[in-house]
Amino acid sequence: MLCVTGLPLVFHDEIGDWLDDDPPYAALPAETPMANLDRMVDTARQRHPDQSIWYVYVDDDEPRVVVGMLPSLDADRALARYLKFDARTGEVLKEIEPQATRPLTFNDVMLRLHRDLFTDLPGGLFLGAMGLLFLVATISGIVLYAPFVGRQRFGDVRRTRSPRIKWLDLHNLLGVTTLAWVLVVGVTGVVNELAQPLFLIWQRTDVQALVRPYSGLVPPRRDELSPVQQAYDTVKRTLPGMTVTSVVFPGGRLGSAHHYLVWTKGSQALTSRLFSPVLLDARTGKVTMVVDMPWYLRALEVSRPLHFGDYGGMPLKIIWALLDLATIMVLGSGLYLWLSRRRSPIEARLAELQAAE
Repeated sequence: MLCVTGLPLVFHDEIGDWLDDDPPYAALPAETPMANLDRMVDTARQRHPDQSIWYVYVDDDEPRVVVGMLPSLDADRALARYLKFDARTGEVLKEIEPQATRPLTFNDVMLRLHRDLFTDLPGGLFLGAMGLLFLVATISGIVLYAPFVGRQRFGDVRRTRSPRIKWLDLHNLLGVTTLAWVLVVGVTGVVNELAQPLFLIWQRTDVQALVRPYSGLVPPRRDELSPVQQAYDTVKRTLPGMTVTSVVFPGGRLGSAHHYLVWTKGSQALTSRLFSPVLLDARTGKVTMVVDMPWYLRALEVSRPLHFGDYGGMPLKIIWALLDLATIMVLGSGLYLWLSRRRSPIEARLAELQAAE
């Protein structure tokens, strides 16, 4: 199931673009500057005055800005609605209803099955445990392959023997060929399943320690918040080598009631998955601190592109897909070998072993 659902997820962006029915962006010169973020936030509030702004996301691949809104900042994220803006004109292109009230897309179904079986944290932990067992099975396969390769040349497939022998040779050949990839994807998959509890640990330890000096202060009201555009520009000046991706409003689960939490990432291909959060005083707009991410979240960031192979463009995605298909063949042939062995009488298996000797 994980391999089958992981195959379309390798092409997640391409499938999303293919199925996308959003209105097109305005035809403007490439150097057209981004519209004011506060104007987009005001538009979102005018459309839904009973909602709270959760975050503002600025896409670095497309000219779009997404404003996320919640009934309250402590509400379930399944109740969030999203307004997609053209980043140059500031016009609303599309409004996405909350997940609880809209039909799931193909990518949504594949991702939820692959990530947590539609059961959130319990499902994620269960699949993480399955990933560990998968790694154990892979390592045991290496141990079993060692004596096998001593009896015949690498890559030999005994086509004149029984179907079971041929599938055994193919199983071993594909298994050892994809071994390094399987270990990388297996380890990074287990790490990814720990994303939610790891972020909760970080929020309840490091983040809470950083904002503890503000615990006795009154959180700012909406009319006391400094401009979002100011926070965006301030972080760009403070970290010139980083790309600002989102501004989380005060009161979010992973932030502070007194600060904007601005997420930045590296601007180079190798650093584009390494994030650095910045806390800004929500009243003054001044930088409070650049937060150092703990090692376990850095490991999570590094593991994500390795797991889906989406850091090297389409050529690497095709390689990832072919390796995924080969792994599906390994798993299928292993299941066939196990079932055919159980169906075979002991006399037939002994005769097969004697012929092999």
